[in-house]
Amino acid sequence: MRTICRLIKRSEGKEDSDGKNSDFIALCHDLDDFLNKAAGGEENRAEYIPYNQLDDIHDVIVAYENDVPVGSAGLKRYDSECAEVKCVFVREEYRGKGISKILMELLENSAREKGYRFLILESGEPLVAAMSLYRKIGYTVIPNYGQYKDMPDSICMKKEL
Repeated sequence: MRTICRLIKRSEGKEDSDGKNSDFIALCHDLDDFLNKAAGGEENRAEYIPYNQLDDIHDVIVAYENDVPVGSAGLKRYDSECAEVKCVFVREEYRGKGISKILMELLENSAREKGYRFLILESGEPLVAAMSLYRKIGYTVIPNYGQYKDMPDSICMKKEL
């Protein structure tokens, strides 16, 4: 088996480069299902749903194994110097292969190319593997930003690129 991560850019012309990419959308639905299970149901994460829309996501990365989409990540502009990491997810049966780390490396490279100096993200302690990865690759906990300021279960992180 072979895993390929591909940054989907507008310049390729063949595929959507943003939150409209069909493989990315399918993976985001899988992510929602995963988060609903982790939170004990959609009603327990209802306050987060409005902030996880795909409309503003750009520079989508999809990881494929033998042409099957297995993981994804994307960027959302936060301000002129900072982008927000969104929708980092690897399907359960493909975890433990380093795919999420590759996705994050590609995402960080894309952010640098676009001139961003920082990446921020929101996660939570129940997402043990994600929190471990983010810490290992240099993200540090910051005060909750934006819409997450009053959400005590949120943990926000930042990395200088």
